[in-house]
Amino acid sequence: MTQSPRGLRISDADRERAAARLQQALAEGRITLDELEERLTVVYAARYAADLLPPLEDLPGDAVVPVQHVAPTVPGPTGRPLMLRTGMGTLRRSGPWTVPSRIRVQSVMGSVILDFCDTAVPPVVDVSLELGAGSARLLLPDGATADVDGLVSGMGTVRSKVASTPVPGRPHFRVHGRSAMGSVTVRYRYRMVGHRF
Repeated sequence: MTQSPRGLRISDADRERAAARLQQALAEGRITLDELEERLTVVYAARYAADLLPPLEDLPGDAVVPVQHVAPTVPGPTGRPLMLRTGMGTLRRSGPWTVPSRIRVQSVMGSVILDFCDTAVPPVVDVSLELGAGSARLLLPDGATADVDGLVSGMGTVRSKVASTPVPGRPHFRVHGRSAMGSVTVRYRYRMVGHRF
């Protein structure tokens, strides 16, 4: 099979690396928030390595190119992702709901709450967040773990109050993506006088 003249096909991880470089450029004052949104649209639509060059070509530093990926220690999730979107409203999933192994969340300025405590959860859940100025809160079942190292925050905050190392027999969440100005919190439910919230 011959390689496309546009170069190698890129992965989600390559797009995230390019997005992280743009988030850094925003934090450095090199681009505006409007420019960030325009460039991120190009990055997340990219299919080939060459597609990543235009949104990054006027920024200093090494070019973001695809890298060889090492197989993860935890089996990766499969199947089509569940797409959840909100503009300025509140998006909430709680109680018994169908949790797939892949979830993709897009929010402009809204509030996102994903409560995994009262439903069946796959062994590995991949959560991709694309947040503007809104917030996201992930409530995990007791004993679950979450790796948030792939989550890039421009001017917001990322807080995880759970262990990041997978534990055999317990659900593991991979949380990645970007947050331009919003906050992301990953935690267990709080307990108070017999209530959990």
